[in-house]
Order: sequence, then structure tokens, then C-alpha cells
Amino acid sequence: MSRWDGLNRRKFPRVNYPCLVVLKKDSKDPDVLLTHTENVGVGGVCVILKKNIKMFSTVELELDLLDLGSHIKCTGKVVWNVQRKMDEKKKPLYYDVGIEFNALGDEDRERLSVIVKRLVKNNKEVPYT
Repeated sequence: MSRWDGLNRRKFPRVNYPCLVVLKKDSKDPDVLLTHTENVGVGGVCVILKKNIKMFSTVELELDLLDLGSHIKCTGKVVWNVQRKMDEKKKPLYYDVGIEFNALGDEDRERLSVIVKRLVKNNKEVPYT
């Protein structure tokens, strides 16, 4: 049993899909973080960050699906975070941060659903191991 078993009981499948992400912790915090996804699903996204974000924090997200459509803008809640192991001495320790979407619009949810379904069909779903 891996340490991820408890985290991978997702309602929605996740797929490896590169998205550019603009993340803002909240309207009071001027920091804007630019990053990319580790994986994405209709219910949320995993992003790679250089710094940790506190569990259950609300964040503002802007996702560029790179599909020529407009960016998806919504809020999300940090539902898990894991610090990566150091691979190289000179690289900073990054964090994988899982964010659950809040109030994602129907049109945006459908765009994500089409992408995820296509990639799952092509067997690009993220394995649960």
C-alpha cells in the first residue's frame, strides 16, 4: 500500500495535461504565482509550486488550457500538499499542491470534461500508484 492510496480516491479521473496556471492566494495577498499543472481533472488540478500553500486555503486560479479558448477563471481550495524529495542539490524543493475547483462554470467544466475524456480514452489517465 502506497502513501498515496488515501489521496487517490477521487471523484473524477485526472490526466497528464500541460496547462499554464496563474494562482493568487487571496485578494489581500499581492503574490501571483505562475506555474503549470502536474495533472488536471474536472474536479481539480495539481500544480507544482516553489512554496507551500496552507491546507484548506482558498485560491484564485486562471488556467490556460492551450486549446485556443479563453482562460478558465475560478476559485479553488487547497485539499492536499506534498513536498517533493530533493533530486538534485542545487534544485529547490518543490511542492505538489492539489486544488479542488469551486464554482467552476458549466461551459468551463464541459471544456475540461472533453479534454479529460479524450485523454482517458487514449489511456493518458494518471495512474493511482
